[in-house]
Amino acid sequence: MSEEYLESMKEDFDKVVQSLQREFTAIRTGRASPQLLDSVQVAVSSYGATMPLKQLATVSAPDARLLVVNPWDKGTLADIEKAIRAADLGLNPSNDGQIIRVPIPPLTGERRQALVKSVRRITEEHRVSARKVRREYNDLFKDLEAEKEISQDELKRLLDKVQEATDAAIRRIDELAAAKEKEVLEV
Repeated sequence: MSEEYLESMKEDFDKVVQSLQREFTAIRTGRASPQLLDSVQVAVSSYGATMPLKQLATVSAPDARLLVVNPWDKGTLADIEKAIRAADLGLNPSNDGQIIRVPIPPLTGERRQALVKSVRRITEEHRVSARKVRREYNDLFKDLEAEKEISQDELKRLLDKVQEATDAAIRRIDELAAAKEKEVLEV
């Protein structure tokens, strides 16, 4: 039974790390990446609904300084352009009637520092999430011991495993953060 809990715990730690990776893809590094626009929600007037950009168009990066948004329905061009401007990504799209070109401006030193602060804030949030998972499983195993479902020796072994998994997850979070900071500061 405790092995199932340990497996579930590993999955929870993996989810925390994957969440961090997803958040980091949205941080602009001065290099074009289609994932930059993943968070853009488009209010489509002709459909009367708000939809994610990736459900309305293909986004590609033909070079390091340009994203190209090719909508499947050309009637949504203006809505998509407006949504990209409103997404507060610091991007200025241009619409030629067929596609939307989104040039990626080079980052200023000040903007790079702001992005590094953002990376550090997001990293700390995910460290807290990892510690929350640790607390949850520590409490679970202590409850099992209190209910006499596991022995004190087994409890100690399980708490050690929880700590090892926590340390590994936080180490992975820190590695991802260091790589993202380096990427942001790269000129």
